[in-house]
Amino acid sequence: MTSSAQPHLSCQSTARVTTDRPARYGKQLAGHMGRKITTAWDEDTETGSLTFDREGAVTGVVAISCHDGVLQLDLAADNEHLERLEQVTGIHLARFGAKEGLAVSWTRQDGTPGTTQGPLTPEDLERMRVEREAREASS
Repeated sequence: MTSSAQPHLSCQSTARVTTDRPARYGKQLAGHMGRKITTAWDEDTETGSLTFDREGAVTGVVAISCHDGVLQLDLAADNEHLERLEQVTGIHLARFGAKEGLAVSWTRQDGTPGTTQGPLTPEDLERMRVEREAREASS
Protein backbone atom coordinates (compact mmCIF):
# COMPACT_ATOMS: atom_id res chain seq x y z
CA MET A 1 0.00 0.00 0.00
CA THR A 2 1.31 3.40 -0.88
CA SER A 3 0.38 6.63 0.78
CA SER A 4 -0.07 8.19 -2.65
CA ALA A 5 -3.37 6.30 -3.06
CA GLN A 6 -4.79 8.09 -0.01
CA PRO A 7 -2.61 11.19 0.50
CA HIS A 8 -4.43 12.26 3.67
CA LEU A 9 -3.53 8.90 5.29
CA SER A 10 -0.01 10.01 6.09
CA CYS A 11 0.63 7.84 9.17
CA GLN A 12 1.50 4.17 8.96
CA SER A 13 1.65 1.36 11.48
CA THR A 14 2.33 -2.36 11.06
CA ALA A 15 1.51 -5.41 13.15
CA ARG A 16 2.99 -8.84 12.45
CA VAL A 17 0.96 -11.42 14.36
CA THR A 18 2.52 -14.86 14.77
CA THR A 19 -0.01 -17.65 14.19
CA ASP A 20 -0.22 -21.08 12.59
CA ARG A 21 -3.39 -19.94 10.80
CA PRO A 22 -2.82 -16.49 9.31
CA ALA A 23 -5.30 -16.94 6.43
CA ARG A 24 -8.06 -18.12 8.76
CA TYR A 25 -7.69 -15.05 10.95
CA GLY A 26 -7.32 -12.68 8.00
CA LYS A 27 -10.51 -13.99 6.41
CA GLN A 28 -12.35 -13.89 9.74
CA LEU A 29 -11.25 -10.31 10.40
CA ALA A 30 -12.38 -9.12 6.96
CA GLY A 31 -15.65 -11.03 7.19
CA HIS A 32 -16.54 -9.81 10.66
CA MET A 33 -15.62 -6.18 10.09
CA GLY A 34 -17.43 -6.18 6.75
CA ARG A 35 -20.69 -5.71 8.64
CA LYS A 36 -19.74 -2.11 9.47
CA ILE A 37 -17.00 -1.06 7.01
CA THR A 38 -15.86 -1.93 3.48
CA THR A 39 -13.68 -5.05 3.41
CA ALA A 40 -12.20 -7.44 0.87
CA TRP A 41 -10.65 -10.90 1.08
CA ASP A 42 -9.01 -12.88 -1.75
CA GLU A 43 -8.78 -16.61 -1.02
CA ASP A 44 -6.22 -17.23 -3.77
CA THR A 45 -3.65 -14.65 -2.69
CA GLU A 46 -4.60 -14.71 1.02
CA THR A 47 -4.72 -10.94 1.07
CA GLY A 48 -7.40 -8.48 1.96
CA SER A 49 -8.22 -5.01 3.17
CA LEU A 50 -10.28 -3.11 5.70
CA THR A 51 -11.41 0.35 4.62
CA PHE A 52 -12.62 2.39 7.57
CA ASP A 53 -15.42 4.35 5.90
CA ARG A 54 -18.23 3.96 8.43
CA GLU A 55 -18.66 7.74 8.80
CA GLY A 56 -18.49 8.29 5.03
CA ALA A 57 -14.94 9.61 4.56
CA VAL A 58 -12.11 7.06 4.67
CA THR A 59 -10.21 7.49 7.94
CA GLY A 60 -7.87 4.51 7.47
CA VAL A 61 -7.06 1.41 5.44
CA VAL A 62 -5.55 -1.85 6.65
CA ALA A 63 -3.86 -4.10 4.09
CA ILE A 64 -3.95 -7.73 5.27
CA SER A 65 -1.37 -10.22 4.03
CA CYS A 66 -0.47 -13.75 5.05
CA HIS A 67 3.04 -15.08 5.24
CA ASP A 68 4.48 -18.30 6.62
CA GLY A 69 3.28 -18.25 10.25
CA VAL A 70 2.49 -14.51 10.23
CA LEU A 71 -0.59 -12.39 9.63
CA GLN A 72 0.61 -8.91 8.65
CA LEU A 73 -1.55 -5.82 9.08
CA ASP A 74 -0.38 -2.60 7.42
CA LEU A 75 -2.46 0.37 8.56
CA ALA A 76 -2.47 3.76 6.85
CA ALA A 77 -4.45 6.47 8.63
CA ASP A 78 -4.40 10.13 9.45
CA ASN A 79 -2.79 11.12 12.74
CA GLU A 80 -6.17 11.72 14.37
CA HIS A 81 -7.40 8.15 13.78
CA LEU A 82 -4.19 6.05 13.87
CA GLU A 83 -4.30 4.91 17.50
CA ARG A 84 -8.06 4.22 17.45
CA LEU A 85 -7.83 2.13 14.28
CA GLU A 86 -4.89 0.15 15.68
CA GLN A 87 -7.05 -0.55 18.73
CA VAL A 88 -10.22 -1.48 16.80
CA THR A 89 -8.41 -3.79 14.38
CA GLY A 90 -6.16 -5.35 17.00
CA ILE A 91 -8.82 -6.02 19.62
CA HIS A 92 -11.02 -7.88 17.13
CA LEU A 93 -8.10 -10.08 16.10
CA ALA A 94 -7.03 -10.65 19.72
CA ARG A 95 -10.59 -11.66 20.56
CA PHE A 96 -10.82 -14.12 17.65
CA GLY A 97 -7.47 -15.63 18.63
CA ALA A 98 -7.93 -15.56 22.41
CA LYS A 99 -7.65 -19.35 22.76
CA GLU A 100 -4.38 -19.22 20.83
CA GLY A 101 -3.16 -16.28 22.92
CA LEU A 102 -2.81 -13.94 19.95
CA ALA A 103 -1.23 -10.58 20.67
CA VAL A 104 -1.28 -7.69 18.24
CA SER A 105 1.58 -5.20 18.71
CA TRP A 106 1.78 -2.26 16.34
CA THR A 107 4.96 -0.46 15.27
CA ARG A 108 4.67 3.03 13.80
CA GLN A 109 6.47 4.08 10.61
CA ASP A 110 9.07 5.97 12.67
CA GLY A 111 9.91 2.80 14.60
CA THR A 112 8.13 3.80 17.81
CA PRO A 113 5.74 1.35 19.45
CA GLY A 114 2.05 1.72 18.76
CA THR A 115 -0.72 0.10 20.78
CA THR A 116 -0.92 -3.57 21.81
CA GLN A 117 -4.01 -5.74 22.09
CA GLY A 118 -4.02 -9.17 23.71
CA PRO A 119 -3.37 -11.76 24.70
CA LEU A 120 -6.84 -11.76 26.26
CA THR A 121 -7.83 -13.70 29.37
CA PRO A 122 -11.27 -15.29 29.87
CA GLU A 123 -11.99 -12.38 32.24
CA ASP A 124 -11.12 -9.87 29.50
CA LEU A 125 -13.46 -11.64 27.09
CA GLU A 126 -16.31 -11.63 29.61
CA ARG A 127 -15.82 -7.92 30.40
CA MET A 128 -15.81 -7.11 26.68
CA ARG A 129 -19.00 -9.14 26.15
CA VAL A 130 -20.78 -7.27 28.95
CA GLU A 131 -19.59 -3.89 27.60
CA ARG A 132 -20.72 -4.79 24.07
CA GLU A 133 -24.16 -5.88 25.28
CA ALA A 134 -24.52 -2.63 27.27
CA ARG A 135 -23.62 -0.58 24.16
CA GLU A 136 -26.11 -2.52 22.03
CA ALA A 137 -28.87 -2.11 24.62
CA SER A 138 -28.37 1.65 24.78
CA SER A 139 -28.40 2.21 21.01
